[in-house]
Amino acid sequence: METKTATKKTAAKKTAPAKSSSKSPAKATAKTAAKTSAKTPAKKNAAKELKDLFEDSLKDIYWAEKALVKALPTMMKNATDQKLKDAIQNHIAETETHVQRLEECFKALGKKAQAKKCDAMQGLLDEGKSIIEETEPGTVRDAGIIAAAQKVEHYEIATYGTLAAFAKVLKEKDCMKHLLNTLNEEKKCDELLTEVADTNLNSKAVK
Repeated sequence: METKTATKKTAAKKTAPAKSSSKSPAKATAKTAAKTSAKTPAKKNAAKELKDLFEDSLKDIYWAEKALVKALPTMMKNATDQKLKDAIQNHIAETETHVQRLEECFKALGKKAQAKKCDAMQGLLDEGKSIIEETEPGTVRDAGIIAAAQKVEHYEIATYGTLAAFAKVLKEKDCMKHLLNTLNEEKKCDELLTEVADTNLNSKAVK
């Protein structure tokens, strides 16, 4: 009897499924995701307070507006539709005012106006230049210029909206006033570009 029992126990041990030594795919994926989502270390002189981020963002958009003042005349020169030319011409003057308002913001903060290269605006302006080079003069190029210009406007609308919200929290009333004035003008410019595109310009670009 003892021999039969021992045999059964041995058989049971042999037939038991072996434990997998490797980790499950789900756990491995989770571990990999945890590694890739690790916190990025801050750069030297990184913003520690909202005021620091606010001032740093002002430097970004200050550079962006100054770069736009230089880029808009090229867009206007390459446009064919008169309404589009007029819209761009008007916005050149507005953009110069936006630069001045930002300088007033720096002044209100007791800081010297400084520009820091804005990679986002540089990318948008590079794309606009590429669109002009890759389209024939006429309605197709006009449609491309509007597309490029509205991408710039949307970026500026997002930026000024955020900066105005920061200024409100920081109780920087003078800055907030300047930023909101510019925000409203950017929105109106975007609406005007949509109107120009809708007045048969996009339809004319279709052959």
